[in-house]
Amino acid sequence: MKQLVRGLLLLCFAMPVVAQDALFQEIAKADSELFAAFNAHDADKVVSYFDKDLEFFHDKGGLQNFDQVLSGTRSMFKQGTDLRRELVPGSLEVYPIHDYGAIEIGAHKFCHTENGKLDCGVFKFVHVWKKQKDGWKITRVISYDH
Repeated sequence: MKQLVRGLLLLCFAMPVVAQDALFQEIAKADSELFAAFNAHDADKVVSYFDKDLEFFHDKGGLQNFDQVLSGTRSMFKQGTDLRRELVPGSLEVYPIHDYGAIEIGAHKFCHTENGKLDCGVFKFVHVWKKQKDGWKITRVISYDH
């Protein structure tokens, strides 16, 4: 009997780990694709990862909706900036949200050239991803520690 209980416990605890690993890989892939588009300065591709119901909370800039993020992203890329984003290695955390999607937490480094010098900063973020029929979409962003 003890072996049966032990086996069931191992099975119950092992299954979420596998699911968590798969979820981690899906979100890491989506994050990578989102910021490949960002680094290519493809505003339309970037915002295709955001849900129309987006709420983007920025500790310095306040709250923005989907249309404001779209407009701001297009404007930023039209300025010809060389702004790039890199995920800080080892910082990515992914947690499931039952019947919804996932929470992604991490740190990323943004760099651009200012006055002929490379200027970089590391900031923290939280993305809430919703699993939809057409793929993963970000519904909430919290960008902080600027």
